[in-house]
Amino acid sequence: MNRLFERHPFIARWIDRPHRSGDVLSGRYEVMKELGMGSYGIAYQGRDCDTGQLVVIKQARRTKGEDGRRLLQREADVLARLRHPQIPLLHDMFIEGGQPHLVMDYIDGQTVEEQIFECGITYTERAAFQLLLDVLDVVRYIHAFGIVHRDLRIPNIIWRHGTVAIIDFGLACRTGESIDVHDGDPLEKRLRREPHPRSDFYALGHFTLFLLYSAYEPANEDEKSWEEELDLSSKARAILRKMLQLDAPYDCVDELIADIRQLLAENDLTQVGAL
Repeated sequence: MNRLFERHPFIARWIDRPHRSGDVLSGRYEVMKELGMGSYGIAYQGRDCDTGQLVVIKQARRTKGEDGRRLLQREADVLARLRHPQIPLLHDMFIEGGQPHLVMDYIDGQTVEEQIFECGITYTERAAFQLLLDVLDVVRYIHAFGIVHRDLRIPNIIWRHGTVAIIDFGLACRTGESIDVHDGDPLEKRLRREPHPRSDFYALGHFTLFLLYSAYEPANEDEKSWEEELDLSSKARAILRKMLQLDAPYDCVDELIADIRQLLAENDLTQVGAL
């Protein structure tokens, strides 16, 4: 049945029946607009009619059946354990139309993708790894609870008021939890979805490459690897290789943070020596 919905998304959308702008849910939360439909849920920007606060409302998709409800409950359980200013705070959970819904903070800001393509911001090696370090400060907090995010992509890392925020914990799980990833799945999926901190480092390795490529100007159309195309220090290259599991990977966030701080300190010394 799920394959039918994948082949005919308009059927899935009709069955899922997303809420419309102006709908009031649970007698309190007004739907303002749909933010997007993911694999298991639909997210909306909304307003808490009692407080006037902007919120995100997330519902499980009907077409995902019990899996969708289970994953939404798991997301609620994860968010309920986390209290951090750079992570959405869970406010409420309710049933509407037979489907569970979550209500959490609406975190407004720009994704790095928007900064690069809409604002023309580029990242040097130092700037890219400094931003990565800022993200890892939040990731360290998450990992301390035995939780792995498993979806640290560009759209889920927000730049707001000079700080980063991490959103969308829909795929988050406990370290070592049994999850629906199989040996026959593509390597990319297995590396990103592993219930281990390594999966977050792998995703953030690609995030960092995205930053570094913002300043890259190809000399020709020949396709090369990132190691050939990007002008990186040997320390930066070694960090990325471990994050991307091309070399023995990092097992814990403190090891990665220590290497990045050393890289930034070495960059500072190099800049002073060049004066």
